[in-house]
Amino acid sequence: MLDVLEVVTTVIVGLLVGVEFSVAFVINRILDALPDDSAQRGRSHGGRMLGAVMPFWYIGSLVLSAIWAVAGWGEPGAGLVVAAGALLLLGVLMSLLLLVPINDRGKTWTSENRPEDWKEQMNRWDRYHYARVAVLIGAFASLVAALA
Repeated sequence: MLDVLEVVTTVIVGLLVGVEFSVAFVINRILDALPDDSAQRGRSHGGRMLGAVMPFWYIGSLVLSAIWAVAGWGEPGAGLVVAAGALLLLGVLMSLLLLVPINDRGKTWTSENRPEDWKEQMNRWDRYHYARVAVLIGAFASLVAALA
């Protein structure tokens, strides 16, 4: 049963990393290259769509890692699972403290009501997101190493 938990946790965290990496280095670059206000509109829509799913994905990943750490305590790699859990917790805290406040504002913006500094706010979100992606990659790498 522990083997199944290990694989499921690693896959779920790996998919989370893949989505967040794609947002950072593919989706937002595509949106930013669109004309007029398409980037802002696309980011607003993405904020609403992913904002509805990501809290469950992040918390679920953290909970699965915690269960793995407890169930596998004393097994080889348990310390790596704890490290991954700590990094996932850091990712959740970064989200709540840094990214969600910007996202909550941005997802309500339209061409008519967006603030003058909307691009600066999106650039700040991007910088925080790059850091969060690095943290998530570290968590995923720790889980993979724990499997080895």
